[in-house]
Amino acid sequence: MTATAPRLGPSPIRRPLAAVALLATLISLLFGLVLAGASPASAHAALTGSDPQDGAVVATAPEEVTLTFSEQIAMGDDSIRVLDPSGKRADDGAPRDLTSGGAVRYGVQLHSGLPDGTYTVAWQAVSADSHPVSGAFTFSVGAPSETTVALPSNEAGGGLVGALYGIARYAAYAGFILLAGGSAFVLACWQRGAGALPMQRLVVRGWITLTAATLAMLLLRSPYTGSGKLGDAFDLDGLQAVLDTKPGAALVSRLLLLGASALFIAVLFGAYAKREDEKEKQDLTFGLATGGAVIATGIAGTWALAEHASTGIQPGIAMPVDVLHLLAVAAWLGGLVALLVALYRTPDITSGAVRRFSRMAFGSVVVLAATGLYQSWRQVGSWSALTGTRYGQLLLLKVALVAVLVGVAWISRRWTGRLTERAVSASPSATDAADTADVIDTADTTDSADLAGTEDGAVDAAPGGTVDAERAAQLSRQRAALTATKEKRARDADPDRSGLRRSVMVETAIAVVLLIVTTILTSTEPGRTEEEAARGNTTAAPAPVTGGQVNLSLPFDTGGQNGKGTVRLDISPGGTGSNSVHLWIDGTDERPLDVPEVKLAFTLESKDIGPLPVAPDRLTEGHWTASGVQIPIAGDWKVAVTVRTSDIDQTTISKNVKIG
Repeated sequence: MTATAPRLGPSPIRRPLAAVALLATLISLLFGLVLAGASPASAHAALTGSDPQDGAVVATAPEEVTLTFSEQIAMGDDSIRVLDPSGKRADDGAPRDLTSGGAVRYGVQLHSGLPDGTYTVAWQAVSADSHPVSGAFTFSVGAPSETTVALPSNEAGGGLVGALYGIARYAAYAGFILLAGGSAFVLACWQRGAGALPMQRLVVRGWITLTAATLAMLLLRSPYTGSGKLGDAFDLDGLQAVLDTKPGAALVSRLLLLGASALFIAVLFGAYAKREDEKEKQDLTFGLATGGAVIATGIAGTWALAEHASTGIQPGIAMPVDVLHLLAVAAWLGGLVALLVALYRTPDITSGAVRRFSRMAFGSVVVLAATGLYQSWRQVGSWSALTGTRYGQLLLLKVALVAVLVGVAWISRRWTGRLTERAVSASPSATDAADTADVIDTADTTDSADLAGTEDGAVDAAPGGTVDAERAAQLSRQRAALTATKEKRARDADPDRSGLRRSVMVETAIAVVLLIVTTILTSTEPGRTEEEAARGNTTAAPAPVTGGQVNLSLPFDTGGQNGKGTVRLDISPGGTGSNSVHLWIDGTDERPLDVPEVKLAFTLESKDIGPLPVAPDRLTEGHWTASGVQIPIAGDWKVAVTVRTSDIDQTTISKNVKIG
């Protein structure tokens, strides 16, 4: 048997120590930029305001309800519904686009003559990054009342349709990685692999998976963003509506590009695999590499066009960065899977192929670190968001998985080095002698068995005492099978090769988990947006209650001239129902301070009620009052007071107080 051992290894890092050092540097730079902050970036649309506000109590029924969002959204005819206390529609069912001056706002007209009571506003839309968003809130006319309307507990895009759509998204990413990464491995690292059946199956299965997942997403898109009913997947009107949207156009474009990739696969594993002339093969390699790169970039661009990168800050930079990130993932992880297949199914892979993959994978890691750095800065924005939001926590998990993957790759590199040293130590003459000995040994063994079979009369000899042509072919196949069996036994008995196989299997398992975490990140509310929505909430200790009446004293500073003072607030009787509020404003000299405007708001955060706005009336200098302030239920209410001391100087101070 041959003493040579071809360099079989999955190590994606040519210089592991340099890679680890570079990755550590880039991670440090990432965290530094995260702390530097930037303008808000919103990936999922969020409701930033409404009129009336959530939990507000208004004296008379408004003519319309308006909703303000953090980014552009797509709305249908039934996207905003206003329901009266009995559950009947109180709106005309036709949302109007009121966007102006950068503020994204939609509204619906209400019926005239609406009775007093609590009204429910339920809304559903599709954000600019293709994800459905929904929500609901209440406001009251006259006074809060009982309502038969149950606020929806399920988020948009949930249920069976949401689960199927999510599975299709995962499958699409996995299919693209196998298709693009496997093809890149063959063209850039191991061109002889084009003739290997396992490599062909890997790439073709990637194409089938991506195509099937894309078709499933196209059919499920309408119920996913609308009714949530699986039966609507085959509704032609819904499908037509999807085709008119940006995500629908992206999915159709992906299908067209997959048609071109089918031709690419046919040439790669057909004419290219059979090409023997080196000059012709070199020219065809360049053509296939160029065409494949264009197709892969186009397919990756269909994700960038319809998801996170297309919205928020700097979309012109974010979209090409997202394409590079996805291509680097495919080259690294897809190439790793291809190497694993080659290791187990095609033992004739050469050491040169592994060295080329090491260079390609190292470049992919550098691109991944750089593009991931930018994406993280864009979506996280602060230390608190990195550790205190789901997006930030998933990002930390992803970074940890990458670090572990690099560490395992370093172990794989050591196993590969051992095999390489053994291969180099075997001289060509020794190798030839070993090969010759294998052939002779195999032939002798087989011929002996054949002679034994002939003596027993199992086979008839041809005239002249020679074995006929059919028997000769059978013997040749037996010799080949015996040689392959011996080689396999030797490989399996090699501890270095066994260690390499285990190492590459661990790499692949970590890569699969990494892919799952990355896919979850694409559908998770970015940390920057989540933190922006929660900013401003306070957790002050409840103020004391005296005999039922609430007394507050809140110092303030608007930052302007004569902008310092103290607000004294009395709420009586300090219980549920109707209350009267008296508010005094004193300057630093403890004399009454006259200010242009004062506003109040009550919020019960534990029940998601509020803010309930109150506009007190000026009674005398420094004294403001409001009557009929409705507190619907007892609890720890946050009382926020906004004081404006000039045209540009104002501040809001707040404190929690137990009422009722």
